[in-house]
Amino acid sequence: MMLEAPKTNKSLETWETFARAFNELNKTNSKIIKQLGLTQPQFSVIETLGNLGPMKIGRLNSNMLYNGGNMTIVLDQLENSKLIRRINSPTDRRAIIIELTEDGQKLFNGMYPNHASHIGKMMGRLSENEQSELNNLLKKLLNHNSKR
Repeated sequence: MMLEAPKTNKSLETWETFARAFNELNKTNSKIIKQLGLTQPQFSVIETLGNLGPMKIGRLNSNMLYNGGNMTIVLDQLENSKLIRRINSPTDRRAIIIELTEDGQKLFNGMYPNHASHIGKMMGRLSENEQSELNNLLKKLLNHNSKR
C-alpha cells in the first residue's frame, strides 16, 4: 500500500492543484492542436504571428505562450509546410523576420475562432469574477517570479 506524502504547507498544496489543473486543461487543448496536424510549438508560432503580426525571432520566442522546442526546427517545419516565411529585415541586415504566408494566415483564420471558443468553454467553468480573480493572482505570481 502506497502512502500519500503529507502536505507540508498550503504552498505545496496550491502548487499541486495548479499543476494538475493546467495539465488537465492542456491535455484537452493538445488533442485539438494535434487534430490540426500541428505540434504545440508550431501552433504557438501560428497563434502568435496571427495575433501580433510579423516579428523577429527573438520577439516571437518571448511572445509565444508555449515554446517547448528548438525554435529553428519548428520554424523549418512550418516553412517547409509553407505556413511561414523568413524575410530579411529591411532595417537590420542581421535580423530575420518571421511572417505567416497566405496558407498560414488561412490556417490561423480557420483555427483561431475554434481555439478561442474551446478555451472559453474550458474556462467557462469559472464565473467572470472568478476568472478575473484567478487572472490577477496568476499575474501576481508572474510579476513576483520575473523580479528574481
